[in-house]
Amino acid sequence: MNKSLITVAVQTAIISSAMTMSATTFANNAQAVNEISRQAQASSTPVENVQKEETTEKITVTGSRLRRDSFSVATPLAIMSKDGIEDTGLGSLSEILVDELPQISESSSNTNTQSNITATGLSTINLRNLGSSRTLTLIDGRRVVSNSHGSNSVSLSTIPTGMVQRVEVITGGASAAYGSDAIAGVVNIITQQDKEGFEFKARGGESLEGGAKEFSLDFSYGTEFANGRGYIYASSSYDKQYGLTYADRKRAQQQESHFYDDERMCNAMITSAEPKDGQCMRDISPADWRGLNDAIPGGVFHEGSGSVGGFWYDGQTLRDDWVEEQYGIDTDQFVQLKVPDEGLNTAIKIDFELTDDISFYAQVQHSLNKSFNNKAPESEDESDKVITFDATTGEFGEVVMGRISRDNPYVPAEIAAGGGSTIKWDRNFAEVGQIFTDNERNTIRSWAGLQGTVFDGDWDWDVSVGYGRFTQEQLRGNEINTIKAAYALDAEYAEDGVTIQCADEQARANGCLPMNLFGEGSITPEVADYIRANPTIDTTVEQLTITGYMAGDLFEMPAGPVATAFGFEWREDSQDVKTGGGATEGGITFNYVPQYSGEVTVKEVFAEAAFPLLKNVAGAKSLTAEVSARFADYSWSGTDLVESYKTGLVWEIVEGYAIRANWARAQRAPSIDDLLSPPAGDYDSFTDICYGTTATSTDEGHDNCRKEPSIAAAILVDGEFDESDNNYSPSVGNENLIEESADTFTLGVTLAPAFAEGLRIAVDYYDIAIEDALSSYSNEDIMRYCYDSSLAWDEKNGSNSFCNDLKRDEDGALIEIMQRNYNVDEISTSGVDFALEYAYDLNENGRIKFKTDWTHVIDWEKTVQSPDGLETTDYVGYYNEDIFDTQGSASLTWYKDAWRVRWSTKYKAAITVDKDDKESWLDDMAANDENCAAGSADCIENPEALAFNEIASYVKHSISVSYTMDTDSGAEVRLSGGINNIFNNQGSFSLSGRGHYYSGYGSSVGRFAYLGAEVKF
Repeated sequence: MNKSLITVAVQTAIISSAMTMSATTFANNAQAVNEISRQAQASSTPVENVQKEETTEKITVTGSRLRRDSFSVATPLAIMSKDGIEDTGLGSLSEILVDELPQISESSSNTNTQSNITATGLSTINLRNLGSSRTLTLIDGRRVVSNSHGSNSVSLSTIPTGMVQRVEVITGGASAAYGSDAIAGVVNIITQQDKEGFEFKARGGESLEGGAKEFSLDFSYGTEFANGRGYIYASSSYDKQYGLTYADRKRAQQQESHFYDDERMCNAMITSAEPKDGQCMRDISPADWRGLNDAIPGGVFHEGSGSVGGFWYDGQTLRDDWVEEQYGIDTDQFVQLKVPDEGLNTAIKIDFELTDDISFYAQVQHSLNKSFNNKAPESEDESDKVITFDATTGEFGEVVMGRISRDNPYVPAEIAAGGGSTIKWDRNFAEVGQIFTDNERNTIRSWAGLQGTVFDGDWDWDVSVGYGRFTQEQLRGNEINTIKAAYALDAEYAEDGVTIQCADEQARANGCLPMNLFGEGSITPEVADYIRANPTIDTTVEQLTITGYMAGDLFEMPAGPVATAFGFEWREDSQDVKTGGGATEGGITFNYVPQYSGEVTVKEVFAEAAFPLLKNVAGAKSLTAEVSARFADYSWSGTDLVESYKTGLVWEIVEGYAIRANWARAQRAPSIDDLLSPPAGDYDSFTDICYGTTATSTDEGHDNCRKEPSIAAAILVDGEFDESDNNYSPSVGNENLIEESADTFTLGVTLAPAFAEGLRIAVDYYDIAIEDALSSYSNEDIMRYCYDSSLAWDEKNGSNSFCNDLKRDEDGALIEIMQRNYNVDEISTSGVDFALEYAYDLNENGRIKFKTDWTHVIDWEKTVQSPDGLETTDYVGYYNEDIFDTQGSASLTWYKDAWRVRWSTKYKAAITVDKDDKESWLDDMAANDENCAAGSADCIENPEALAFNEIASYVKHSISVSYTMDTDSGAEVRLSGGINNIFNNQGSFSLSGRGHYYSGYGSSVGRFAYLGAEVKF
C-alpha cells in the first residue's frame, strides 16, 4: 500500500515515541507464527514436515519481530513439529531435542545430576556446547522466569508437553532480538493455538532389561466462546519416571580402579591380590577388578599406608588384617543411575477480541516437579573438615570429628594398644540412614496483554505484563552434625564408674549422647537421632516484565516495503536463597550453602528493520538486508550499557536457491549468582597434582610439592605421598565481573529445486567468538599455576594467589580448591550444519519423508590468561567437554491412510574421553621411546595403548508405529508404540560415568519399549 508523505511522517512520529512506550516481545508469538510456508521451509533448517501453502503469508518467526515473508529470515532456523515430538516415544522434551537436533546438547538431566546440590531433577539444554547460561529458552517468544538461582536456564520439564505445538531453534547470536543470554541462540517453545475439542493421551514404557519405567498422561481442551470472539485452551500433563538403580544393571555392579602403569607400560587395575600396585589387565579378568572404599559400617581403625593393615570390624567381630580391596565397601551400590521424578504441569490461555482492532490475551502456567535421589550413607574419618560460618562476625571456620582418645570407654583393648594416644578411624554411618535429596519445585509463569492493529491494519502493536515465580524446597536427609558428633565421640565414664557419658558438661546439658563407633550397628537409634542433620535450602526466583512493541511497514522502496519493529522491555529479576536445618551455620557434612539475596532491574530498547534491495531482476529474485539493535541498562554499576547488534542478508538468486548471511554482536551480562554468590560448597572430580610425590619423583609440580611441610612429612614416613583428596571445590561470585561479548557469523545456502519437488537442503557455516567469557580457572589449572608455572610457589596466604586458593589438612590431603568467577576466557567455535528433507508421493502406496540433520564442529577453542601468557586449547573430540566433531540424526517416515511408521537413527562420531589422560599417556610413551633408544633396561617393548579413553562411534536405531481411526461416536483414536534403541547399543564401558555408562549413549536405559493411546473428540 503506497502512503502519502504526511502519512509516513505521522507514523514515523508515532514509532519514534514508541521507543519509550512500546514493546520487545510479540506477546503471543504463537498466534503470529502459524504454518510456515513452503518458501520458509527452504530457508529454514528442514526439520519437520510443515503443511504447504500456496500463498505467502507475512508472519513472525523466532529470531525477529518483523512481519515479513519468512523466506527472508537470515539466521538458520530449525523446527521440531508436534508429530516429530510424538514419534520419538520419549517423555522428556529435553531428551527429544537432544536426540533429534545435533546442535543441542544436554545440560542437566536425571542421569547426570546425582551429585549436584540443587540441580537434581532439572531438565535443561544448551546450544553449541556453550552452556545453558548462553542459551535463551523462550515460551511463545517471551522470556520467562528461570528454574535455577545459579543461572537463567529454564527446565523443560516445567512446560506441559501436551501444550507444545512445536519448537523453533535459532543457532546463533540473537541478543539483538531477545537480549542477554542469547549468545549461542534461542530455543522457542511454541504452545498450541486454535485447537478445539477434547484430547486425552496416555503413554507408558519400560526398558526391556528392566527398570526405567515411565508413565505420562496429557489432557487438553480448547473451544471458542462469545460467538467466536473468544478462545480458551487448557492443558494438563502428568509425567512420572521411576528411575533406575545399581541393582538393575550388571554393568553398574562391575568394580574397577583403573590406572596406566608407566613402569610396566600396561593398563592396570587394583586387585585384592595387589591392592597397592595393581596388576596388568592382560593378566587378570574383570572378576579380579576391585574398587572398594574403606568407610565400612563397622569402622576401620589405625589404617595402614595404602589402605593395607589395621583393625576393622567384620560385623561385630574385630579383626586386624585390614585390606581395603578385600573387605571394603562398594559405594556405587547406592548410586541412582537415573533419578526418579514426577511432574504435574497445568496451563490455561485465553484470547478475546475486544474490538475489531484490539484483542486481549492471557496465559498462566503452573508446574509442580518432584525428584527424590537416594545416596550412600555418610562416610567420615577423623580429619574430614566441615565448613562452619559465624553469622555475627561473617567469618568461616572448620571443624572435624577428630580422633578418638585411647581412654574412651568404648575403645577395645586391642585397638587401644595399637599405638598412640589417639585413634585414627574411618567409618560409614549406616545407622543414621542413607542420605537423600528431596526436591520440590513450583513454577508459575503468567502474562497478559493487549494487542491490535492501527493504520488500516498495516501496523501491529502489543503491550503486556508478565510475572513469574519459581520456588525450590530441598530437604537433604541423614547428614551428620559434625559438631555434635565430635562431642559424642569424646566419651568418658561418669562418677559412678559405670555410666558412659559425653565428657563436655555443656554438651550433656544440650542433650549429648555418647557414641560408639566400634562395630556394625553400634550406633544406637538415639545417638543416630542426636547426630543426624536434615539441612534445607529454599530458593525463590521472581521475574516481573513489562514489554511492548510496534511493527509494520515504515515506507516503500522500489523492491517493496521496509518492515520495521520498535520496542522496549522493563524487567526486574530477584532471587533469595535461605537455608535451615543446620545449613545456615554449617558444621554439617552437607555442602555449605550460603544465604543470600539479590535483584537487578533492566531497561531495554530495541529496533529492527528489513530493507528489500532488489526484487525480480536478473540474478536476484529478491535481495533483502536486515538490521537490528538492542540497548540494555542494568541497575548494578559494574555492567556497562549492554549493546547488541545484528545485520543479515538474504539473496534469493532464483526461485528455490538462496544465500543467507548473518553477523551479530551479542552480549551477556553476569547473573545475580555470578556477581553476588558467597562461597558455596560443591564437589568436583580432580586428582591432586601432588599425589604420588616421592623424594625423587619428577612429575610436573613435584619439586614444589615437596616444599609443602605436610607432604614432606608423609614422604619421610611412607616414602610416597598418597593422601586422597576429597574433591571439595566451592565456587564464589565476583562483583567485578563485566559483560561478555560474542561476535557470531553465519553463512549458508538453501536449495529447493523445482525439478525435485519436496526436496529441501540447507547448509550453514557458523562462527562464534566470545570475549571476556565468564568462567573460572579449572581445578587442574589452579593446581598447575601454584606448583608448576613461572609463578613462584608459596605457602598459603603468600604471594601466589593460586596457592592461596588451595587448602590442605595436617596430613597434606587437598581438602579444598576455591573456584572464583572471572572474565578469564575467550571461547570460539565454528562448524557446519547440514539439513536435508525430501518428501515423495508413492500414490496408492502412500508417501514417504526422509529427514536428516548433521553438525560438524571444526573447532571449539578456549583461550585462558595464565601466568605464562595466553594458553589456547582445542576441545573438539573430547567427551569430558561433550564436544563431538560430528553428530547427526536421520529419519524415514511412511504415511498411508491411517498408518504412520517412522525409523530414526542417531549418530555420534568416535571421541576421546579425557584430554589430560591422553596427554599423560603420550608423555609416558615418549619417555619409554627414549629409554628404548638409549638401550635402557627400563625399556618396555610393545607398550599398551591407553584403555577406556577412546569411545567408538555410536549408532542408535529406533522405530515407532501409529494407527489412527474414527469411532462410531465421532471420536478419533490414535494408537502408537515403538522401540527406542532397537539394537540395545549402550555405548562403551565408562570408568567415570554413572553405572559405567556414558550419558547420551542410550545411557543405562538401553532398549526401551513404549505404548500410547490418544483420543480426540
